[in-house]
Amino acid sequence: MKRAFDILSSAVGLALLGPILALIAVAIWIEDLHNPFFFGRRCARGGGFFHMVKFRSMVPDAWRNGVSSTAAGDRRITQVGRWIRKAKLDELPQLWNVLVGDMSFVGPRPQVETDARLYTQQEQRLLSVRPGITDAASIVFADEADILAGSEDPDLLYNQIIRPWKSRLGLLYVDHHTVATDLKLIALTLLSPLSREAALGGVDRLLDSWGADRMIRRMARRRETLRPWAPPGAESIVERYPRANAHAQQA
Repeated sequence: MKRAFDILSSAVGLALLGPILALIAVAIWIEDLHNPFFFGRRCARGGGFFHMVKFRSMVPDAWRNGVSSTAAGDRRITQVGRWIRKAKLDELPQLWNVLVGDMSFVGPRPQVETDARLYTQQEQRLLSVRPGITDAASIVFADEADILAGSEDPDLLYNQIIRPWKSRLGLLYVDHHTVATDLKLIALTLLSPLSREAALGGVDRLLDSWGADRMIRRMARRRETLRPWAPPGAESIVERYPRANAHAQQA
């Protein structure tokens, strides 16, 4: 049922959004006369890789500097890119990835190889399901770029205060996901731009039904400063981040 829903919904979405997708692609191309699409190499379910398609929001070859995480104010982001990122429109081409089976509408966000190599044994279970366009962590950390803004090492900060909670939310999804759960998360994702507080409340109720522990729910509510924490299955907080190579192809 999940795969059937993905196929039908992505096909309808691409058909209905076709004119909008074309206008965005033209706007990106006009700005610098380069390919409006970005194809990022990401880890696939069960091993291997696929190319996740997005609208390009950065200058050409921005990924070559090896930085995996993108903070607000990143100078690599183009003018059109800043707008489509703010409106979350850069992710729309991933409907194609859903249609062909690389991704699902709902699931842990796709990871680059550099980040996946850091996974603990527990976190490896995140690769047991299709990566998704959205999930609980996508709602909780929709402001990820703002969280990392001003950091001298956004990759390290990400691994200290976002990854520990993002991975735990993803693991809860792996253990409890159903088609009904997916529909709830899609609805909460659509609600988030209109009322972030209401969306976070919906995520909290979902976490409660999953039996999430108290600390995860506290951090997911985003009413307090995110705490540095060890990733699931690790004993200590991440102290350094290995620089990604050019093959990581970040955006």
